[in-house]
Amino acid sequence: MITREQIATVLDHPVHDARGDKIGDARHVFFDDVTGEPEWVSVKTGLFGTSESFVPIHDAALVEDHLEVPYAKDQVKDAPNVDIDAGGHLSEQEEQRLYQYYGIDWDAAWQDPHSGTGQMPGTTGTTGAADDAMTRSEEEMHVGVERREAGRARLRKYVVTEEQQYTVPVRHEEVRVEREPITDTNRDSALTGPDITEAEHDVTLYEEQPVVETRAVPKERVRLTTEEVTEEETVTGEVRKERIDTEGTDEQGDQRRRH
Repeated sequence: MITREQIATVLDHPVHDARGDKIGDARHVFFDDVTGEPEWVSVKTGLFGTSESFVPIHDAALVEDHLEVPYAKDQVKDAPNVDIDAGGHLSEQEEQRLYQYYGIDWDAAWQDPHSGTGQMPGTTGTTGAADDAMTRSEEEMHVGVERREAGRARLRKYVVTEEQQYTVPVRHEEVRVEREPITDTNRDSALTGPDITEAEHDVTLYEEQPVVETRAVPKERVRLTTEEVTEEETVTGEVRKERIDTEGTDEQGDQRRRH
């Protein structure tokens, strides 16, 4: 059990569950109205500590620099929200609701310490040890970044067919008839063979035709790379601040006297 002397060590320090996982930071400690003993501790939870959950402090222990409670982290974070009046007081009804949530017997819990007091149970909160000072707190906005998937990119290779035209010269052979008269030079060749006869003579003609073939030729290599680009974005949030007003004192006069 946490004593009143240990309250200053508990406040604003981490609160861990039974497995050692951090739940959040201790914000307030609530004292029993009758016994004056610490009864509840409120824990700041959530991404920026914007939520506050109540957890019994009776069976908690101060371990090194943190408070350890015998409840699971999710159980504490899911504890019911309670209504606290302007004086930081937790009513009997709200406290009974918390006892029911944590599975604590309400009648057994209040029978011994409150027997014969004639007072209704309840608890009053404090943000520090029992002294005459009042602690003023402010919420601070802490902005972080989280890395998430923004999209996907891929390389995909596919085949397209294009029509290309090339002009190439092609050659072919044609038949041309040449006639030459009989002269003394060719007379002997012309008179060989029979005088009158039938004969045939074949000439083979050739031509060129264009031939198309394709070959795969590597042209370039393509890859995907990523680069980080830093941009600035402005985020807006709300923070709460406590203000302390004085009544029945001349604060400015006190300040002048202190000077």
